[in-house]
This record gives sequence, structure tokens and C-alpha cells, in this order.
Amino acid sequence: MEQMTGLIGGSGLGDALQEHIENVKQVEVDTPFGRPSGKILTGTLAGSQIAFINRHGRGHKFSPSTVPYAANIFALKKLGVTSVISSGAVGSLKQEIKPKDVVIVDQVIDKTFKRQNTFFDNIGAAHCELAHPYCGRLRNALISEAGKIKTTLHPEATYVCMEGPQFSTRAESLMHIKWGGQLIGMTGMPEAKLAREAQMCFALVALISDYDCWQEHNEKKDAQTLLAEIIGNLNEATANAIELIKTVLKSGRMLCDDNCPCRKSLDLAIWTRPEQIKPEHKEIINVLKQ
Repeated sequence: MEQMTGLIGGSGLGDALQEHIENVKQVEVDTPFGRPSGKILTGTLAGSQIAFINRHGRGHKFSPSTVPYAANIFALKKLGVTSVISSGAVGSLKQEIKPKDVVIVDQVIDKTFKRQNTFFDNIGAAHCELAHPYCGRLRNALISEAGKIKTTLHPEATYVCMEGPQFSTRAESLMHIKWGGQLIGMTGMPEAKLAREAQMCFALVALISDYDCWQEHNEKKDAQTLLAEIIGNLNEATANAIELIKTVLKSGRMLCDDNCPCRKSLDLAIWTRPEQIKPEHKEIINVLKQ
């Protein structure tokens, strides 16, 4: 059976990627965690079966704090997706990581506090390993294929995920750098945590829109000029990311392997005794374990 790859598009890629999908069908999926951000698009991209969801919804309806992350991940899993390539716009906290670059994130510092970050709140106690929050196998596939496209790709970086929706203060930006952060964004979590609970291989492609406010803006440029520059950077990074995703899908690589640790993350994670778990909750767990 052909594998279906899940794609999650954030700012930039969320709208742009849809134009590249062929044989599109719009699928509505109900979940025990509410409705996803919108209809899921299934079809083919670079000859591979994919299921795509626009994280912020049509017309950028959802802010980073209100995105229904749990519903999005569960809906993809319910459709049979076991590997997910996610994307998101970020600011750079490092001079060497420049606007328009693409980064394959390997670590994350989670500062969010308003969002549902587990499927198990009303089910029981589950504790998944998260030392390496992104799938090494899937990351390596993206990194290996990056040489075939014209872009500057960074094979690792630590992403600081803040709650938002406001951007950082300069003091916060400087603090994030001292923490070892290299990227700052608002949507990297809790997607990675939920994907791990859903036993999915998950990777995050970060698109650099600008430098965060640790670097002062050019005072000679007005706000409209700066915004146009940021959007232009994001558009170019988005185009590079789409080419990277298409190249990986076209490569014929197995993006998910049932021997991957990601696919066994619940084996020892659920501490609640089976007899204490309600039948309807066992159905949820069964979907997560597929």
C-alpha cells in the first residue's frame, strides 16, 4: 500500500503549496478534539500521495494560539498519515541564518502555555520520550535531497516557540539567544509533541522571513518597506521549501518506517491501567497507534 505523507503549511507555504497539488479532493474530518483548521486536501504532489492542511485555515483565520493543533494532527492520522512534513515562518536569532534561508529544525524550546499539547488529558497518564522531538530519518531525507535544489539550507537549529501573538521584546530576543535559540516562531509547538503521541514521523522545515528584533531595523526604511521586504523573503523561502518537499517526494525514499522509534512512541508511554480507560478513549488510542 502506498504511503500517504502529511503536509502542514503555515504562513507562506499554507497558501502557495495548494497550487502544486494534483487530483485534489477536499475531505472533512471530524475528531474527538474538534474540527481541524479546515478541509484536508488529498491528492498527489510530485507523484506521491499526500494529505495537506493549511494550519491557519482559509484566509489565515486562526492565530498561533487558536490553531486547533490536536484536531489537525488527529485528522491526518485518522486518514492514514504516518509521516508529516510541517513548515512555518520564523525569525532568525543568528547572523549566519539569513532571510530566505531554509532550516531543518532539530531541537525546540517550548514557551507556549495556552494550547492543548496532549491527546491524553481526559484519557489517562501518558509520557512520551521527546529528547529528539523531530524524526531523524525524515530529517535526513530532507537534508540529503537539499543539494538538488538552489537554496541555502541549514541542517540543524534550535527553535524557540513563543506563545504570541505579539512578537518578542528586544530583551526577550537577546535572552533567547543566550538560551541557545537560533530561530524564533509561534507554531512549532505543540505540533511536534502531538505528532510524537500519534506515533508519527515528523519534521519541521523553517522558513526565514527576517532577523528577530535583537538586530535593529534599518532606520532609513519605513514600516511598509520593511514589511514588503519580509514578505518577499518569506515568498522566496517558501518557493525553496516547496521545491525541497517535491524533490524529497519524487526521490522515492521511504519517509516512514515502522521500525522507526517514532512509530513505537506509545509502547511504554501509557501508564494508566487498561481497565481504567473508557471504551471511547480506547478508540482514540487505537487511532493514535495505527
